[in-house]
Amino acid sequence: MLDRALLGWLRPPLHGAALRLAAVGVSADAVTLCGLACGLAAAVAIAFSQPLPGLALIAASRLADGLDGELARATAATDRGAFLDITLDFLFYAAIPLAFALADPPANALPAAVLLAAFIGTGSSFLAFAVLAERRGLKSTGYPAKGFFYLGGLTEGTETIACFALMCLMPQLFAWWAYGFAALCALTIVTRLVAGWVIFGTR
Repeated sequence: MLDRALLGWLRPPLHGAALRLAAVGVSADAVTLCGLACGLAAAVAIAFSQPLPGLALIAASRLADGLDGELARATAATDRGAFLDITLDFLFYAAIPLAFALADPPANALPAAVLLAAFIGTGSSFLAFAVLAERRGLKSTGYPAKGFFYLGGLTEGTETIACFALMCLMPQLFAWWAYGFAALCALTIVTRLVAGWVIFGTR
């Protein structure tokens, strides 16, 4: 829900940084992989009950996630880059709730499982819509720079990272954050199902 507004605010400084990286030969794929490494390191830190270092690594991971797209557009966007971007993002999103479950299984395992189930719903509806939109030649007016049809919703990347930040800042309330965000994800799933039903029901 907030991604479009945040991207508009962040794009100018990210574009400038991407141009500097391109000038020294850094590739978009390398930045994507660096982002994944930071995200997985964040998960390891959280699993070892170090949520604040984990939060710093999450921030570094998401900075790389913003930079790789700008770098790709400044050089040469590729299908491989788009594939890596979306796939590794989902791996990162799954790793953080799992890490909290590992940090405190008795308290966090069930809410983490509920949140991961909700992520499967939002992710599968997002990707299924993108595949069929590509088949029909549909273009996203909200996110025209994306390498695939980006269907928005109530819980997008910005909201997810905000939730992860709250979890890291107040880990004792992880269950509340997880259940609450899972409920918001359920609303996103419903809206995407309705959108798919209406848009793809014509033929």
